[in-house]
Amino acid sequence: MEAPELLRVWVLAAVALGGSRATLPDHHVLPDHRVSSETGAIFVHELERDLFQEAFLAGHEDDDAATPITFQAHLRDHPDLPRWLRYIQRDPHQPAYLYGCPTATEVGTHTIEVLAYNRHTYETVAQRLVITVVPAPGGDPPYQGEFLVGNRNVEELLPAATQEIFLQATAGVWDQDDLHVINITSALDRGGRVPLPIEGRKEGVYVKVGSHGTFSPCLASAASPQSRFRCSLGQQPLASCYDTFAPHFTIRWCNLTLLQVWPSPTALGPVWGSGVLEEDGDFQPPTDAPPQDLLPGFLVTLLVPLAVAVLLCLLLGHLMCCRREGVQKRDSETSDIQLVHHTTIHGDTEELRHMASSRDVPRPLSTLPMFNVRTGQRINPMPSPPDGARVPLLPQ
Repeated sequence: MEAPELLRVWVLAAVALGGSRATLPDHHVLPDHRVSSETGAIFVHELERDLFQEAFLAGHEDDDAATPITFQAHLRDHPDLPRWLRYIQRDPHQPAYLYGCPTATEVGTHTIEVLAYNRHTYETVAQRLVITVVPAPGGDPPYQGEFLVGNRNVEELLPAATQEIFLQATAGVWDQDDLHVINITSALDRGGRVPLPIEGRKEGVYVKVGSHGTFSPCLASAASPQSRFRCSLGQQPLASCYDTFAPHFTIRWCNLTLLQVWPSPTALGPVWGSGVLEEDGDFQPPTDAPPQDLLPGFLVTLLVPLAVAVLLCLLLGHLMCCRREGVQKRDSETSDIQLVHHTTIHGDTEELRHMASSRDVPRPLSTLPMFNVRTGQRINPMPSPPDGARVPLLPQ
């Protein structure tokens, strides 16, 4: 490559690199947002698009209200959300939600880091969501009912107005005034199938409602064994309180679940101190460790395998050396006819070998190769070429 062309490539690369650095997307940080939640109740936090939209449009003259925004949320110093918290956003143009039901083991402070992406300019906006989970004053409700709403998706039941409508419909079948939503779960998280992309098909949502009052006769009859048997036959269960949810919600009564949860006694945890020793005080271990004699353990560890190895060697030696049959035992178990026959064959064989080794008679000529019985002429079996093979054995 010539020098002018190489210089041109370097200039273009420098311009491209400078342009890419000049157009890096901006990153904004919003102030921390603090919220609180109680155990045994649904927690829903909407990631407001307007708040992040204002941060994206800061410093820009154009106002694009249809900017697609996606979110990522995770627990601080962790790659994912806490196990009780879920995230849902159906489309970049729709709001996103963080929802879940904290339990007694999640009491404390949880810091969630939220990162919003502008899908057009790739700008990012970060915000920390500080969730403080406190125990419920009255504890978990002992009576809980779980309904399967077949005509809704999970993000449609997360707004507070929709939950209020659902509680009003639930009050028509459960005659209690202290109803509240405990948890909302998508049917896909419970093993449901993804619906076909047809208008009107929804995933389904499990809504758990709790109360300190007993179940109504309507709910008890809907969850009775007779109703379960009718559901197995493809029929509706025995109840007369279906119309209170229509037309907003379609309840699948065969999936109704009624639970009675009684509070379990909580064990007292350890009392934590300040962690600082008192003045003129030395650290004293809680218990004195007595000296231990390790010799018995060492002897057991060493001698037991050695004794087992010696026993195995003795057993193997007895089997190999002391358990052999021997010639006498073998002869005693063999019949006399077989012994005489074997002895005769063995003696004859030895006699023939002795006679063959002491014979002084020359070897018969008939056993020699290429022998002529008339003349006694011998011919080399390996004649030299080319006429040796054509010499006749008998004279003409």
